[in-house]
Amino acid sequence: MCGRYTVTATPEVLRALFGYPEQPNFPPRFNIAPTQPIAIVRLLDGKRQFALVRWGLLPSWVKDPKTFTLLINARGETVCEKPAFRAAVKRRRCLI
Repeated sequence: MCGRYTVTATPEVLRALFGYPEQPNFPPRFNIAPTQPIAIVRLLDGKRQFALVRWGLLPSWVKDPKTFTLLINARGETVCEKPAFRAAVKRRRCLI
């Protein structure tokens, strides 16, 4: 994954594709950067749900968020082994 990406699909197209009940209204964005709000689809109680979240991972063991560099990338080969990503990849997956 790189440090920027684009979303050009309309909210209606994404809702039809992923089948979540929410009807979000978000504009196309062409330069989405870390720490900005991003649209995700997650599984909650067995149902798909749309949500806006802040892009970046703050591991649960971080005591002071101001002193920790926000994580935005993980290597697919080692994501299940690294302490920063291990719990998140097992329990809190989503589609971005």
